[in-house]
Amino acid sequence: MRAQTSALRSKDLLGIEPLTPEEITLILDTAEGFKEVSERPVKKVPALRGQLVINLFMEASTRTRVSFEIAEKRLSADTLNFAASGSSVEKGETLIDTAANLMAMHPDMIVIRHKYPGAPRMLADRLPASIINAGDGSHEHPTQALLDAFTIRERLGRLSGVNVSIVGDIAHSRVVRSNIHLLTKMKANVTLAAPPTLIPAQVEEMGVRVVHSLDEALEGADVVMMLRIQLERQGKLSFPSLREYYNTFGLTGERLARAREGVLVMHPGPMNRGVEIASDVADGPASVILEQVTNGVAVRMAVLYLLAGGHLAE
Repeated sequence: MRAQTSALRSKDLLGIEPLTPEEITLILDTAEGFKEVSERPVKKVPALRGQLVINLFMEASTRTRVSFEIAEKRLSADTLNFAASGSSVEKGETLIDTAANLMAMHPDMIVIRHKYPGAPRMLADRLPASIINAGDGSHEHPTQALLDAFTIRERLGRLSGVNVSIVGDIAHSRVVRSNIHLLTKMKANVTLAAPPTLIPAQVEEMGVRVVHSLDEALEGADVVMMLRIQLERQGKLSFPSLREYYNTFGLTGERLARAREGVLVMHPGPMNRGVEIASDVADGPASVILEQVTNGVAVRMAVLYLLAGGHLAE
């Protein structure tokens, strides 16, 4: 790999919104090199040797948590995995006290997922370690947007001018907020599609187009990103039934034919097959869903590496 000498301006990655297009490009370019590492027989470089990374997951996760753990191990970091279940959090300990105790062990980075928006910012303002937001409530999920952008750029060769339609639970999705920030910064064209009850007020002010028809969203789309219905954040359905939702907004092969030839189908996971996407589409030739998972490791390696200063030891 070529050594990178550039680094990010902040010690933390709290969201996409503060990043410049140049920083986004730096992360994506760096991830290209790290994807090659993951394809080697020995999938490891010593870039973070001697550094301690704590994975502080206070909310359920599979892909993001495992992806960060693999990324850390491939960079030769020492890792400590912390979950709320079975910890002092269950005894009433606050996040700040938990983090302060972890900080006493001198970690270099803390990767945090939390159900409350702003939790990563609260830690970043109080702790010297680099804080990486792995998803905070319905606020942001920056590394997901970065891996989505990496996948689009790798497949289509660009982000500028690409027509991306994001369909589903827009109102409760941290993924969509990060993707809107990233894609609009990189000059892509973003369309949001959902029932009116799942569209946030004044979201058009973020530079996106809003429609309430899946067919309209699919017309001319280069990329279709499907989102699951987040029942855990809604409390109750925002539409009559899941069956009716699928009949109106579920992505089927017949509907996908309205998009451009070569369209990419994406999903951040977990998928609810038969609700927002049909199985033959999720597993079909247009799907890059598993490629997103693969690319997530490379992107998270790049983020960890750049926050550590971007000096690669061979």
